[in-house]
Amino acid sequence: MEQLNIREKFINFFESKGHKQIPSAPVVPENDPSVLFNTAGMQPLVPYLMGEHHPYGTRLCDYQKCMRTNDLDEVGDKTHHTFFEMLGNWSLGDYFKEESIAWSFEFLTKVLNIPIERLAVTVFKGNDIVSADDESANIWRKMGIPDKRIKYLGEDDNWWPNMELTGPCGPDTEIFYFSTDEEVPEEFDPEDNRWVEIWNNVFMQYNHNQDGTFTDLPKKNVDTGMGVERITAVLEGVSDNYESSIWKDVIKKIEDISKLPYEGNEKAMRIIADHIRSAVFISADPSGIKPSNTDQGYILRRLIRRAIRYAKKLDIDINSNWEEEVATLIINKYKKYYVELEENKQVVIDVLKSEKIKFNRTLEKGLKEFEKIASKITDGKMDKDNAFRLYDTFGFPIELTVELASEMGIKVDEEGFKEKFKAHQEKSRAGSKERFKGGLASTGETETQYHTATHLLNAALKVVVGNDVHQKGSNITSERMRFDFSCDHKLTDEEKQKVEELVNKWIDAGYNVVKKEMSKEEALKSGAECMFIERYPDVVTVYSIGDVSSELCGGPHVENTSNIPHIKIKKEEAVSAGVRRIKAVFVQ
Repeated sequence: MEQLNIREKFINFFESKGHKQIPSAPVVPENDPSVLFNTAGMQPLVPYLMGEHHPYGTRLCDYQKCMRTNDLDEVGDKTHHTFFEMLGNWSLGDYFKEESIAWSFEFLTKVLNIPIERLAVTVFKGNDIVSADDESANIWRKMGIPDKRIKYLGEDDNWWPNMELTGPCGPDTEIFYFSTDEEVPEEFDPEDNRWVEIWNNVFMQYNHNQDGTFTDLPKKNVDTGMGVERITAVLEGVSDNYESSIWKDVIKKIEDISKLPYEGNEKAMRIIADHIRSAVFISADPSGIKPSNTDQGYILRRLIRRAIRYAKKLDIDINSNWEEEVATLIINKYKKYYVELEENKQVVIDVLKSEKIKFNRTLEKGLKEFEKIASKITDGKMDKDNAFRLYDTFGFPIELTVELASEMGIKVDEEGFKEKFKAHQEKSRAGSKERFKGGLASTGETETQYHTATHLLNAALKVVVGNDVHQKGSNITSERMRFDFSCDHKLTDEEKQKVEELVNKWIDAGYNVVKKEMSKEEALKSGAECMFIERYPDVVTVYSIGDVSSELCGGPHVENTSNIPHIKIKKEEAVSAGVRRIKAVFVQ
């Protein structure tokens, strides 16, 4: 079956409803410390959801590259993916529940031709703070959804982001599809996993104030999201996402390389397919992420190494160019939608190959370490600490350790390993949860000051180091700013001091920060700096600071540089080849 062109259908439909398509943002978020990757379509739109004017107006739609890595170890089943595409449409203070629900219903039933009998919905049931979302329920009834297919659920299911976070928030309504050939039950049971969630419409209608109260927002927003992988599997009638047209050719390529069938080797093939696709999108991203031991680079390294481990399970010759074959297929499949894949194809191939060579060396070291540990065992048992060290330091999956140990008549404390592994996962998830404390609630006064200061830092580096310096990424919290830039050498103490002095001089000068809208072409002709040109629509916002700085940007800014405290550079270090990082803080 030919792949459903779901992206075009979605964009065409919402353009017919007055929406403008915006480009997908990079997978690595710009100026958002809350997550390592863009995990949803709304993330790049935070400044506009907070009230900033979008150059494309109040109705937007897109398909967005997303990455979620909380459940990386779950990938291998039928439905989990690390990289996925999200279809979204937004109203920035324009239409609200009535139109949003009606258009979702129209798209599903008239464009995708889903029978109404297969649809069900959930709405917020209310609590002692906010009343039930009867308005949404009544709109669904008008659409023809019967009462037995409308369920009221609590804040864990139908409130975004959660009741604890301050800032814009509100109820959501989730749309479900009955996914099997069995007779559709008359009554919708959200616990019945035959009902698959396919779309979520979030209604940001309240502000959660610092004092704990909830008040109506003067400007209400709509944020929706529907996963391309899930809706494609639903429409093609497959319960295994990897049997849909999105994955079929990738799985076939892995079957050809391994000379093994998908049946019986599903887990390994799903992991290879998913992880190589994710690695392709991360390493092709304009932010220049390379495998490393921290942040996005650590995730990229884990993805590639896990794919290699499972390729070994399928007896694929690791020294062949198998990873390049899979990556090339993926690049050709997606380059029409994401031009950076074609532009950075060689970068992707080089990253995969280089990490493969490094991992093979690590595995060799791991085998030596295993032999060292085994030689010291006198009671025939390997403890959990050594088993976990082999996993954590050398990438040895527990199955490999058990297999090697059994050949030597040694038993491994697998239960103890699982406990340590679970604690490690919990710690990772807690870290991830900590990161997501930001988002809509995180753009406060200090973050706004730091964001504007990155413009000055970028301009100062160009003066001191040279015009070849370009921003490669930034990460801002209320405590500090981190700024990545292209540079081929470690900054000298003198260069750092000059940069710092120049930024503080411009802060003292009290330059106005001027905002202008213009065409992208006009902006580039004017010499405005831009980090990710492809992420911007044809009409852009340019922020100018005196004659010091001019940049395309969508973040929040102060009105005058005198509103920014002086900065102090605390650290300057390498991130990857040709990319350096400055960490700076405010000093009062």
